Amino acid sequence: MDNIKVRYGPSPTGIPHIGNIRTALFNFLFAKSKNGQFFLRIEDTDQARIVPGAVEKIQQSLKLLGLLYDGEIIYQSKRLDIYQKHLEILKEKKLAYLDDGAWRFKINASDPKIGWQDLVHGQVEFPTNVLEDFIIIKSDGFPTYHFASVVDDHLMEISHVLRGDEWISSTPKHLLLYDAFDWKAPEFAHLPPILGPDHKKLSKRDGAKSVMEYINEGYLPEALINFMVLLGWSPKGDQEIFSLDQLCSEFSLERINKNSPVFNLEKLDWFNGQWIRKIYEEDNHHLKKLVQDKTGFSDILADKIIESTYTRVKKINDFSDYQYLIKQPKIDRNLLMFHDDAIDVLRSALRLLSNLKVVKDETIRSVYKKLDEDYSNWSMTEIIQLIGRSISGRKYFLPLLDMANIIGNKLSDRLENAIEQAEKQK
Repeated sequence: MDNIKVRYGPSPTGIPHIGNIRTALFNFLFAKSKNGQFFLRIEDTDQARIVPGAVEKIQQSLKLLGLLYDGEIIYQSKRLDIYQKHLEILKEKKLAYLDDGAWRFKINASDPKIGWQDLVHGQVEFPTNVLEDFIIIKSDGFPTYHFASVVDDHLMEISHVLRGDEWISSTPKHLLLYDAFDWKAPEFAHLPPILGPDHKKLSKRDGAKSVMEYINEGYLPEALINFMVLLGWSPKGDQEIFSLDQLCSEFSLERINKNSPVFNLEKLDWFNGQWIRKIYEEDNHHLKKLVQDKTGFSDILADKIIESTYTRVKKINDFSDYQYLIKQPKIDRNLLMFHDDAIDVLRSALRLLSNLKVVKDETIRSVYKKLDEDYSNWSMTEIIQLIGRSISGRKYFLPLLDMANIIGNKLSDRLENAIEQAEKQK
C-alpha cells in the first residue's frame, strides 16, 4: 500500500476513555506499519456539547502513550467556509435543499443496495430504501458529522478510515456523499467495541476510564498500549509482551477480530506487572524515578524497596504499600495472638535476633528453627507470621530477610516496640 493516511477524529465533549483511545492506537499502528501518516482532527462542530479543556486532555492522552500525530491539529470549527463551498456544489447538482432552517442531502440512489468491503467485517450492505434525506448543514451554520467527515477525509487524502462499529450504519450516507461529489471513497474498517465483563457496554466501573486516570493509579503507558492492542487484535504467534516499536512492525488490519473483546482488569494488572519487571531489568533508573514520583522515597530506600518488591507489585502505586518499612507501624495485638504465650515467643525472637552478627537466610532459618523447638505448641508458619506481623504491623509482609535489609539495625527496635504495644493492649 502506498501513501497511507489515517486520522483520529475525537469530539471534544469530554476526556476520551480507553475504548476511544484504542481507536487512536489502531490508527497510529496501521499508519506506522505502512510508513504512513497519522493525523489528529478535532471534530468540534457540535458547539453545544464542547467541554472546556477536552482538547488538551485528548492531546495529553496521546502524548502519554507516545502516539505522536503528524502535522498540525485540524479543527473542523475553523473550516466552515470549506463546508459552505461544498454545500454550494451539492446545491448546483440539486442534491441539497433547505428544510426548517437546515440543509438536507437529497438521496437519489439508483441501486437497491449500497455496500462496501469492510476491512474487518467483510462485505456489508444496506438497502437504499431505508435511507432518508439527512441533514448536512445545521441551522447554526455548522456541518453535521456526516458532511464534515466526508469533506475533510477527501481533502486530507485519507486512505483508510478506522473507527468504531457504531458508525457502520452511517457509512451508506457517507458513500452517497462521495458519489455525489464524484470522489473515491477511502477504505473502511469498523472496530468492534470493548465490552465489560457482563458482555454489555463498557462502563466506568468496569474500566471505561481515561489514560490519565489509569496512569495516576500506577499503570504504565507501555502496559496500557500492550493491553489495549490485544483487545481486538491477535498477533501471529504466542508473544504477548510488545513494545510500541514492535507493534508498529507487527500490526496488520487482517488480524483484527470481528467479535467484541471483553475488558479484563486482571489481565491489565498482569501486563503492568510484566512491564514493571521489564523496565527494572532494562532501565532501573527510569523505574526508580517513577516510584519516587509516587512515594517520595529517598534514593537508598527506593533502591532497597524496589529490589525487594518489584516482582510482587502490580502497579507503581503498590510500592507505596511498603511505607511501613520507613516508620514504626502501630501494632494491633489481634494480629499477634496465635497463642497465649505470643509475647514470650517475641521476647525469645528478640533475644535470638539481637545476638545475630550477620542477618542472612541461614541465620534467620536458625532463629525460626530454635523457636520451633522451644515452643512445641506453635507451628513454624505461626512463628513466621508472628515475627513478620510484629515488625511490619501488617497481615501480609515481605520476607524477614528483605525487611531486615531495608530496616537494618532497627529490626530489634521494631520487635521491642511490638512487645511493648502488645503488653499495653492486654
